[in-house]
Amino acid sequence: MEEEEVKEMSELLSIPKTPRPPVSGPPSQLHSPSLTRSPLLHSPTPQTPRPSELPSIPATPRLPVSGPPSQLHSPSLTRSPLLHSPTSQTPRASELHSIPATPRPPVSAPPSQLHSPSLTRSPLLHSATPRTPRTPRFARTPLASPMRRAIVNMRAYLEDIGHLTKLDPHDAWLPITESRNGNAYYSAFHTLSSGIGFQALVLPLAFTFLGWTWGILCLSAAFVWQLYTLWLLVQLHESVPGTRYCRYMHLAEATFGELSLPNSHFRPITSTAASPCCLLCLFSGAKLGKWLALFPILYLSAGICTAIIIVGGGAMKLFFQIVCGATCDSKPLTTAEWYLVFTCLAVVLSQLPNLNSIAGVSLIGSVTAVTYCTLIWVISVSKGRLPGVSYHPVEAKSDVDRVLGILNALGIIAFAFRGHNLVLEIQATMPSSLKHPSRVPMWRGVKVAYLMIAFCLYPIAIGGFWAYGNMIPSNGMLTALYAFHGKDTSRVLLGLTALLVVVNCLSCFQIYAMPIFDTMEAGYTKKKNRPCPRWLRSAFRAFFAAISYFMAVAFPFLSDLAGLIGGMALPVTLAYPCFMWVLVKKPERYSAMWYINWVLGGAGMGLSLILTIAGVWNLVKTGIDVRFFKPQ
Repeated sequence: MEEEEVKEMSELLSIPKTPRPPVSGPPSQLHSPSLTRSPLLHSPTPQTPRPSELPSIPATPRLPVSGPPSQLHSPSLTRSPLLHSPTSQTPRASELHSIPATPRPPVSAPPSQLHSPSLTRSPLLHSATPRTPRTPRFARTPLASPMRRAIVNMRAYLEDIGHLTKLDPHDAWLPITESRNGNAYYSAFHTLSSGIGFQALVLPLAFTFLGWTWGILCLSAAFVWQLYTLWLLVQLHESVPGTRYCRYMHLAEATFGELSLPNSHFRPITSTAASPCCLLCLFSGAKLGKWLALFPILYLSAGICTAIIIVGGGAMKLFFQIVCGATCDSKPLTTAEWYLVFTCLAVVLSQLPNLNSIAGVSLIGSVTAVTYCTLIWVISVSKGRLPGVSYHPVEAKSDVDRVLGILNALGIIAFAFRGHNLVLEIQATMPSSLKHPSRVPMWRGVKVAYLMIAFCLYPIAIGGFWAYGNMIPSNGMLTALYAFHGKDTSRVLLGLTALLVVVNCLSCFQIYAMPIFDTMEAGYTKKKNRPCPRWLRSAFRAFFAAISYFMAVAFPFLSDLAGLIGGMALPVTLAYPCFMWVLVKKPERYSAMWYINWVLGGAGMGLSLILTIAGVWNLVKTGIDVRFFKPQ
């Protein structure tokens, strides 16, 4: 009887002419658990055909279910492939491609045992033709949601422990953080371009009040001090795990209490490490803490851009006079017009989109700065000392005048070191990860840049004071070079020096204006939640350049305020980084780092206050040639 049933089922399934070898076991043991994985029970032909065999395989009707109709909808058979309809007039494409080359052998068990619970997972009971090559929907849906939830939870966990950095989505639209492919070379270019410039040419003037010994000591102390605070800023860029402070203003707000940070990393008032009385800590959590940092930062960016227009426009005028000569018949432009020409060139150059895109500009600015500083002190020293030069400190009429002169000299030295308000912005252009933090390439570039800065500042200060002594003019080395050696120096060298100053000023304008550009665009992106259009970006930059030009024409005497400017901007360079380190890192109380940072921070704030008062007092007593709207 069983042989007849097998024969009938074989005819229905169109078994090939070559019969399969019979199973050596008795029929009662075919579905024994010990034989479920036996190779004798599997077909010698692979169940899944090769792709090359798929197109030529005809469709084969399915085997009808042998169970009674009353059991077709049994819960135990809801997922059985044997319950699918065997009749399909037009087979689907997925079915055609999934039909095996050789049909499956018939099951030798009696029909009453085909749906036994012990055989539900047997490979002999599965259909030879799967319905679809993809995972069924009932199997895909419950697996995807937990997996997706697990990925989201894992990402949140990594962000919490600092393995992933939480970035502001607006940062991708702003010029400072729009590109993050910077490296150590870019940091060296930007740091050198922002750290040296026209302010270095005024250093010999400070020696006229301090003399040789105190001048060199004060310059060296200021250099080491500001290099230490710069190192603090580089370390504070990623001081909180998973957070990058890409702007000096953001770090100042977070440290002094304006921003509410996750996990309460910064609590300046209740911190045991910050218990000594400090003016900044008294204003923690209030808006005044923000304004204490905002004013000097904006003053540095906008004020230096205005001073750059004055110096750059004056250098352009000087270059034209040298090239044209005394016999030139053309009518020269006025000083205000030269300022306008310089501003227009700066606006054209400012159309570069982000901070990384001006790396080449910063490289040119760095090379020109080092070159013209070297040319100026080499020419001055090679010409020898002026007749009747004196190196004694300037004699003051009273003790008050002597003190004011010394404080003014300290302000000039402080003004020579700039660029700390751009350190975090430069570091923000670099990629960062747990294994490769951005502070490593940033500090490598900073060391190279400040080595070059030292090679420029010390020769300028020492060589300039040796060549001109107390006779150096208040505008610095560039004016002294043309005033004392304009006739006995080659016009090529003089013209080249002026041209290098112009190019350097154009380069410095871009990097110092970038925080202002970033602030203007940040207001738009936060309000509109979209990137700033190109035309609006150009309008913002042209507007800022116009404001700077107006300030340069209205206040052409800003170069005479070097001491006052240095005193007001001193906390950004020498004081704030020390306080930030104590409040963020929380060093052990009364440890070496605790003492060093509190002492340096307090000294920086006190020195800033004294220099500012001295600068104002000096202006009131000695007076100043105001010249509103009368640039010369």
